[in-house]
Amino acid sequence: MPDITPIPLARLTTLRTGGTPERMIDAHTTDELVDALRDVWASGDEWLVLGGGSNLFVGDESFAGTVVRVLTKGIERMPSPLSGRVRLRVQAGHDWDDLVGFAVAEGLGGIEAMSGIPGTVGAAPVQNIGAYGQEIVQTLSEVELLDESTGEVSTVPAAELGLGFRTSVLKHHYGSVPARRAVILSVTLDLPEIGQGARRIAGDQLRTALRLGPDDEATLAWVRERILETRRTKGMVLDADDPDTYSAGSFFQNAVVSASFARTLPEACPRWPVHPDLDPVLVIPLANFDGYVPAPTTVESDVKVSAGWLIEHAGVRKGFRLPRSRAGLSTKHALALTNRGSATAAELAELARFIQGRVQSEFGLILQPEPVLVNVEL
Repeated sequence: MPDITPIPLARLTTLRTGGTPERMIDAHTTDELVDALRDVWASGDEWLVLGGGSNLFVGDESFAGTVVRVLTKGIERMPSPLSGRVRLRVQAGHDWDDLVGFAVAEGLGGIEAMSGIPGTVGAAPVQNIGAYGQEIVQTLSEVELLDESTGEVSTVPAAELGLGFRTSVLKHHYGSVPARRAVILSVTLDLPEIGQGARRIAGDQLRTALRLGPDDEATLAWVRERILETRRTKGMVLDADDPDTYSAGSFFQNAVVSASFARTLPEACPRWPVHPDLDPVLVIPLANFDGYVPAPTTVESDVKVSAGWLIEHAGVRKGFRLPRSRAGLSTKHALALTNRGSATAAELAELARFIQGRVQSEFGLILQPEPVLVNVEL
């Protein structure tokens, strides 16, 4: 078993918080990862799987259990059953942005708008990562899983992962446990072959971010570079010299609310429709069928609203800090809580609660944290 001397989690998470675990294992291969997890599960110890540490908020106390670091790497190109597409099977510990760079260089589309998102490939389906209208659910084919309950490895289609807005059956949401306790070993994406030439950019959110018109064309490489530039201006690309990047990315989720609630918010609040199922399946038991099929009902779509806008318009501006706190909002991006210099998890949690309270008081909405919280409460 490849045990190593435990490293403080503050050195392994992008928010730079977290105590030292009792035990730490580095898994460089799939076999090492499977063996390590089976061993930990058999012991009954608390456990935590750590990839890039970019979506974790860890408490100050020592983690009373085992941390397994997923360090597996590799991209395998495979044929797709669909014409004009290619499949990439990627090891869970592979860097996400490195994968995006590889895909773009190969002329493969579908994930270029997610350039610069920190973390590992194995973590991407857990919260269905996305940016500028692209989400991994749109290109994910399947994942290879190791289930805690059985210790068995299985290949699971994306349709069985319950992928939704920043969620899946694998995600440990704040205040709840995952619907399925399992660890991703590899991820398979099915990507369209776009090539290196310019083409029309689909998606209103992406075109708006790139400042393109409906008929403007651009290459994959150009889109990737512009997205990276945009993220850098928001402090959302990791940079050891920039404290604005000492964060877990967007700390609060953009809220998905009913259309009626969205109408209570100021018109200036950015919002995007969450499209309902336009072709629901109606099942009428044959014994009850009298020849009449009811007309379909019109369902008003839910609305996704900007948490960053709500925070700023609740009076919490970029760069805000509570008195004597070393935690603060990014000076570039109101959604990012940052560690401005050896801040404790308690200081960051205090700031998060303050922001939640201000937004609830002003707009009647409780923002939910996006990172996984370990040994810390809001």
